[in-house]
Amino acid sequence: MKTVTPQQAGFDADRLSRIDAWMGRYVTERKYPGSTILIARHGRIVHAASTGARDVEAGLPFQRDTLVRLYSMTKPVVSVALMMLAERGLFHLDAPVSAFLPEFGDMQALVPGATAIDQTEAAPSPTLHQLLTHTSGLSYGFNPGLVPEAMEASGIQFSPDKGVLADMVTRVAALPLAFRPGASWEYSIGIDIIGRVIEVVSGQTLDRFLADEVFAPLGMGDTGFTVRPGDIDRFAALYTPLEGDAMALNARASGTETLRRIDGGAASPWTRSTLFSGGGGLTGTIDDYMRFADMLRLGGTVQGKPAGRRLLSPNTMRFMMQNHLPGDIASMGPSSFAEQPMEGIGFGLGGAVLLHPGRARTPGHAGDFSWGGMASTFFWVDPEADLSVVFLTQLAPSSAYPSRAELKALVMAALIG
Repeated sequence: MKTVTPQQAGFDADRLSRIDAWMGRYVTERKYPGSTILIARHGRIVHAASTGARDVEAGLPFQRDTLVRLYSMTKPVVSVALMMLAERGLFHLDAPVSAFLPEFGDMQALVPGATAIDQTEAAPSPTLHQLLTHTSGLSYGFNPGLVPEAMEASGIQFSPDKGVLADMVTRVAALPLAFRPGASWEYSIGIDIIGRVIEVVSGQTLDRFLADEVFAPLGMGDTGFTVRPGDIDRFAALYTPLEGDAMALNARASGTETLRRIDGGAASPWTRSTLFSGGGGLTGTIDDYMRFADMLRLGGTVQGKPAGRRLLSPNTMRFMMQNHLPGDIASMGPSSFAEQPMEGIGFGLGGAVLLHPGRARTPGHAGDFSWGGMASTFFWVDPEADLSVVFLTQLAPSSAYPSRAELKALVMAALIG
């Protein structure tokens, strides 16, 4: 992507510089080890900045080519991949997942008000649409509730070193759903299940399908499920301000060290991935993810040569980036982990949709599409402003600081034309 001056893209340069100061303050206060940001408008880079360290102990700087764990920013990528298959007429989104994964054919769901994991009733198999929109009845182990507790006890984790995707999905199907599909919204492993559906439908492993059908056309050469041996030096370490397991949010306890290192280097499981998590397994760089975000902005078109190549049609892209819920997320009674406000926020396929900036208490335009990852990464695409923003750091959990709302306020305050 070409670079233009802030003034050429309708930004105030002095106001954009506040973002650099904000990023620097997070590093100085030992909230984040380091970070990098790209802001693009009309397909041109307006602002790029990096600060701090990708490895505090080794003193290595956080740079544009630093590799990070994208975690849940994997979800929009895998959702796009599923819709590429849907555009080939291979299935409809109302198809039950049991049509592809028979282990989901005889489902049980907790009865309302259940106090024990065996208090269940028969339930239909979740549809592909419900898996994509977190209305399937599945959950995450870090959410509150009986099903998350059972997931934790059963060791159900879609981590890179936890076996293979097919086996983990089979283990998920053996547990009851937290609620009947469609009854509520709960952040979940649904898109991990979608990753397995992609494997079954395409006849390829998820890593191979994404590499061939998404990453190669977009030029995302640094993105994948495994950090290659020659790239380990660029791979950022992961930090947390919590004691114990940074992902065990139900037992979270603040520590005295705000940047406690929990993963990194050649010993990281991301250097030997065997389980390809569609919900959180990708690693990549900021320029790679901006290529993906720009494809969303362009309605499915790949920028550059060959001119006009598409991953998805504009109609499918608009369909994905609109709200698929009856109202906002808050209206569906969620009790799960949240990385951003649920009031005024809807959900599309693989990401959040801003419905009402006032209710969401964050500046922006209705219709912007966003999502983030557990290591405090974040991106959004604003169709009205023709704007794309990607921010990467490596601090888990993402709920540790209100950086996403702060960043949106800074960017929108700098956009003046």
